[in-house]
This record gives sequence, structure tokens and C-alpha cells, in this order.
Amino acid sequence: MSAQPNLQRLRQFINELAQLLDSSPDESLVLERGAELLHQLVRHDDWLPPAFAQPDPQRYQQFLLHADSRHRFSIVSFVWGPGQSTPVHDHRVWGLIGMLRGAELSQGFVRDAAGLRPEGPAVRLQPGQVEAVSPRIGDIHRVSNAFDDRTSISIHVYGANIGAVRRAVYLDDGSEKPFISGYSNSLLPNLWDLSKENPA
Repeated sequence: MSAQPNLQRLRQFINELAQLLDSSPDESLVLERGAELLHQLVRHDDWLPPAFAQPDPQRYQQFLLHADSRHRFSIVSFVWGPGQSTPVHDHRVWGLIGMLRGAELSQGFVRDAAGLRPEGPAVRLQPGQVEAVSPRIGDIHRVSNAFDDRTSISIHVYGANIGAVRRAVYLDDGSEKPFISGYSNSLLPNLWDLSKENPA
């Protein structure tokens, strides 16, 4: 990676996704076209500022990169330390997950009268690949770092300010435990100061 992150890539993604949402498309088009846009972002690994790529030895990190002022979407970097994983959880809004660095495993689940059970095999995401979630197409999963010896980073885009959405983790019997995730960072990346990139 270069010393100066190429933030123009993230700015372009933000602008193009906002333009897509301006047309009020249905969810299937948001996921289809949004996945193409996210793929264009995560196929390059030269733009994420190092401060938002740092693992924590205790738990995975969810760093907010951008929150739309109208709460239409948010963008976060998920940083997975070796072997870290989430509990089984939902999102309650549409979401796109793009792999930037390393790899992760996403195991879908379904709830029925018997409780919670895995749905199909786990999906392994490699750099540049994108996966979608939503209440309409499948929204309950557990995600983990595919590696026990290195950090993995994925970029997630959600159809809300995800750190403020009331969601749930799921126990084996299928019961819900409400949670609101919040974010790991207290400051946002400075995406809009172009003076450093275009000196006088």
C-alpha cells in the first residue's frame, strides 16, 4: 500500500451509491448495482486509512467510515483479528459485504420451530468478492475470520446507520437477544479535505 491512502476511491463509491439511492430503486436493484460498485472499491487495497484497519486482540472491530446524512446508508470496515468471529446475528436492513484483505467465512442460519440451524455451507469470501444480506433474501448469519494467523478486513455497506439500528443476536434455541452495535472509532476519517491531494 502507498503511504498516502487513495481516498478518492472511497469518495467515488460514496457518490455513486448516493446517486443510485437518489433514484429510489427497489432493493433488488440496490443489491445488484451496489454490489458492482462495492466490487470496484474492494478490488483495490490502497485506500483504507491505517487507523481504520487495526485489529484488537479481544474482539473484532467495526469502524465507521461514512454515514449518509439522510441515514440511507453507512459504510464500515470490519477488522478481524486471527480467529475472531461474530455471534449469530441479523441486520434488519439490506447489506453488502465486500472482502478487502484476507478472507472471511459467512455461515447463514434459519429459524424454525426447532430453533436455529445452519442453512447450507459457509460462504468463503476472498478479496474482491461481494455478498448480500437482507430480511428478504436471508439476514441471519455468523461471520468469522477464515485465518487463525492473520488479520482480515471486509467493507460493509448497510441501508441505514447500522451502528444505531436495534438488531438481535440469536441463541441456539432461536431466541433473540436485542443489541445495538455502535462503532469502534470515536472519530471519522477525513475524506473531504482535498488540500493534501491538491496542494496550491
